[in-house]
Amino acid sequence: MNLQLTLTWEEAKEIANSQIFKHFQEYLKDIELELLQGSWDGLTYDQIAETYHHSVNYIRGDIGPKLWHKLSLALAEEVTKNNFKGALERAWKQQQSSSSNHLSFPEGSVPLNSPFYIEREGIESLCYKTVVKSGSLLRIKAPSGMGKTSLIMRVLAYAQAHQCQAVYIDLRSVERSILTTLDKFLRWLCLMVSRQLKVENQLNNYWDTEILGSNDNCTVYFEEYLFTSIKGPLVLGLDEVDRLFPYTEIIEDFFGMLRSWHEKGKISQKWKQFHLVIAHSTEVYIPLDMNQSPFNAGIPVELSEFSQQQITTLAHLHQLNWNTTQIENLMEIIGGHPYLVRLAMYEVSTQKVTLDQLLKEAATEAGIYSNHLRRHLETLQQDTPETQALKQAFKEVVTSGKPIELDSMQIYKLHSMGLVRRLDNHVLPRCQLYREYFRRVLS
Repeated sequence: MNLQLTLTWEEAKEIANSQIFKHFQEYLKDIELELLQGSWDGLTYDQIAETYHHSVNYIRGDIGPKLWHKLSLALAEEVTKNNFKGALERAWKQQQSSSSNHLSFPEGSVPLNSPFYIEREGIESLCYKTVVKSGSLLRIKAPSGMGKTSLIMRVLAYAQAHQCQAVYIDLRSVERSILTTLDKFLRWLCLMVSRQLKVENQLNNYWDTEILGSNDNCTVYFEEYLFTSIKGPLVLGLDEVDRLFPYTEIIEDFFGMLRSWHEKGKISQKWKQFHLVIAHSTEVYIPLDMNQSPFNAGIPVELSEFSQQQITTLAHLHQLNWNTTQIENLMEIIGGHPYLVRLAMYEVSTQKVTLDQLLKEAATEAGIYSNHLRRHLETLQQDTPETQALKQAFKEVVTSGKPIELDSMQIYKLHSMGLVRRLDNHVLPRCQLYREYFRRVLS
């Protein structure tokens, strides 16, 4: 497998952003990316300023020198407008060589310093701009394996680098015994936040069990103790929020509290310093009073699949010299699902399977996606009338040679699970992998 000799703009942007983040814990700003792309295309400062509607003096005298200085520090060599392409290509080749020696199985989040993280167009910049705003709320949602945790970790790192105190809570870590009552769960939450902020546990001094309810006690603990114990805004990242969905005795009150905190941030100076980031999978549906939940407030972020260009970039990072036809063949089977794409590249890169063999076996029990497929099957085989009706609807989708019209709720649920693509009021399987597998097992 040969390394690509010439860097593309997309690859240059990825390497520049990854090196800047590694050094400064932040990504390039939009105006810096505009300057970098304009320079990449061979434009002068005057042309860049005109193209992107900026002052020439601002580009030439301020943004330009600062950008080249940042890149010089990040790349550990002197970088100018004239030599930055060569500097980025050297860093890219070094990253490729390093990544081949540290290739790990694609499970969980992509580490902050990993070269294998692929940015989505406009998503990261939106999240970074939002998370540092007073009283902000970010809602990151997508089916499993789309990169929610990888994104939330980068959002929190960005906030941390911009004078915020960031706390990450993975709700998968909550023991079921903690979820028996709202009071126990909220005390657990307060304790976890206290520990990450490295402040003393003062729950007993702020928890009034005789008069106040659990939500009120939790609110008081944050407002009167945690906010006063730290410097700067507090960014609370709650990952895998769907872990709480089965616990109906908890979620309505808890989500109602989060919504009230967000609303407080619009009027209260204290609560303006509270920023919330929540991430959840969309496979699990639960009816909520949307006016009392955080799920129809704030800024929604829905993660999309990788494009062909992004998959090509990822292939190069895995040192896979795939041509356009090979990339298209892979996408025909699995689409641009991030986890499925990365798993394929890992298996081929480590020579456990050839691409042709992988594609041939993809929808079988012997294929690399068998666990992923069985997880979806288990969800569809739950013994409830609602699920059985959903399974029958999806069976019609995968056995039909044309898009199928379903009722709106079935379309919503199947799309949330990541199993279908919407086409107006009709749906079709999200990828050929799902069509072939579920056509066989649901028959």
